[in-house]
Amino acid sequence: MAHDHDDMIWRAESVETVRSIRESALATQGTESIPIDELGGRTLAAGIVAETDIPEHDHATMDGFAFDASEDYPFTVLDEEVFPEDEPPSIEPGEAVRIATGASLPPEANAVLKREESEVTDGQLTGADIEPGTYAYERGSNVSAGEQLFAAGESLSAKDAIFLGDLGYDQITVHEQFSTGVLATGTEIHESRQSDLDSPMLASLVRSWGHEATYEGTVPDEEERVRETLANLTDAYDVVITTGGTSVGHKDYVVQALSDLGEVHFHRVRLRPGKPIAVATVDDSVVFAIPGKPLGAHTVSTLVMGPFFTGRSALPALEATMAVDVDLGPEGFEYAIPVTLNDGTATPLGHVDSPLSVYERTFDPSVLSSSTRATRADGFVLTQSDLPAEETVDVVPYPVVE
Repeated sequence: MAHDHDDMIWRAESVETVRSIRESALATQGTESIPIDELGGRTLAAGIVAETDIPEHDHATMDGFAFDASEDYPFTVLDEEVFPEDEPPSIEPGEAVRIATGASLPPEANAVLKREESEVTDGQLTGADIEPGTYAYERGSNVSAGEQLFAAGESLSAKDAIFLGDLGYDQITVHEQFSTGVLATGTEIHESRQSDLDSPMLASLVRSWGHEATYEGTVPDEEERVRETLANLTDAYDVVITTGGTSVGHKDYVVQALSDLGEVHFHRVRLRPGKPIAVATVDDSVVFAIPGKPLGAHTVSTLVMGPFFTGRSALPALEATMAVDVDLGPEGFEYAIPVTLNDGTATPLGHVDSPLSVYERTFDPSVLSSSTRATRADGFVLTQSDLPAEETVDVVPYPVVE
């Protein structure tokens, strides 16, 4: 296949393409019902709309006394206490009732006076001045009936079990997990002359994103073997991930094989490290061809492939100050610079002044991409321009993308 500098696309465009492919894949993916304690990483099959207001009643958020705070002290305290399991009594003007945290307020009450701020003498309540709404969780303040709360295709996390439980769900309908086959290419790996460092990482990423991953071994750099193996795997799996063989060397056959078997949507992204990624569809299977250098493989997998499995592309970041100057190489690329964080200072791991010394002042993604120690960074800085020392930068922590 012919290549030139102009056939590369920017990361944003690659992610948009990947998310479009995801939508098509989800449309044909089966669904299943699972308990909400198993929802981590799963993909919601249908949107969720609130059926009722939550909470359905005003209730107390402190132990104390409920009354109408628009009235003045003293209040006559009723001879009863309201607990969460109780139906609240009605109260008359000038009356208050003892109430426990979580209990529904009487319809006439609009505030709760904390017990430790109150005083009751001869059945008369006085205490701190409070406004209506004090320590009262108002009806519908959390959720309004008819409100769209979750979108179809959204990737769920453990914290979503809290909200879904409050909405009354103990089961949730999700798409079936994508079955994923992971294949390492390269004669040096196939003949065990070099370790396969990428496949365990790629399989672990897929599982952390809520899907199934199976290691399918290795294939040597033989054109027909590569094509035949890919054909078999795309018949067997929803998704196939290959590692290695994506560049333009004489024995890099993966992208050509994918072109023969199906449609290559893009090959090479303006991202360093990780540039030679390719994404293809073969019949109903999606294929991600990942470059072989470990750090580059991880970088491009999390930034470009990850949105297919998770539906997420946002990159929340932490502000930090660069410890040293870092210059970039050729223009026309977005660079992902691994850094360690210490008290708000970002030190590029790989820089001569870091514990891993593989470049001087100019960032060298080619060398760093082969370094396994570079994976000990805390996150990375995405940039298209040089980074002077003392400049404020946004660091994307690795847990954000993993």
